[in-house]
Amino acid sequence: MRPRPDPVGPDQESVWDFPRPAVAQAVDAHIQIEHYSRILADTRSAIRTIETSHPPSYYIPRVDIAPDVLRRAVGNSFCEWKGTAEYWDVVVGDNVLPRVGWSYPDPTAAFAALRDHVAFYAAPFDRCSVDGEVVIPQPGDFYGGWITSRVVGPFKGIAGSRGW
Repeated sequence: MRPRPDPVGPDQESVWDFPRPAVAQAVDAHIQIEHYSRILADTRSAIRTIETSHPPSYYIPRVDIAPDVLRRAVGNSFCEWKGTAEYWDVVVGDNVLPRVGWSYPDPTAAFAALRDHVAFYAAPFDRCSVDGEVVIPQPGDFYGGWITSRVVGPFKGIAGSRGW
């Protein structure tokens, strides 16, 4: 059963107006990830993926991620639209955040823009932001969307949303 979308205010978009299947869009938003007082990623060249009921996920170009923080993690998964994902640990000094990033080294044609980009779960980091606004992680332990005041739900991942 589809939930009732939250009201949309000025300069907001509803995840219930996002398409299904998902799409990838270039954005010029300022995306940053910070952890242990270090900027790990900083870009204005992200690709966002949007899909009905999900807040956007932001894919950051590898060239805009600190060169010494990514370590390939074990395992992969398959997305019917994007292809096979590989996972990344983030290493900051002696601290390891396991499987907090994912990428598509050989994405489907519709998502070719994601090649050489990495997306990250927001929750494990000290600060993830879009245009200076600190994001709220998408609910649940599976989804990687970033919630800001510019997007309204309800969002997939909350209790009872499994059948959406």
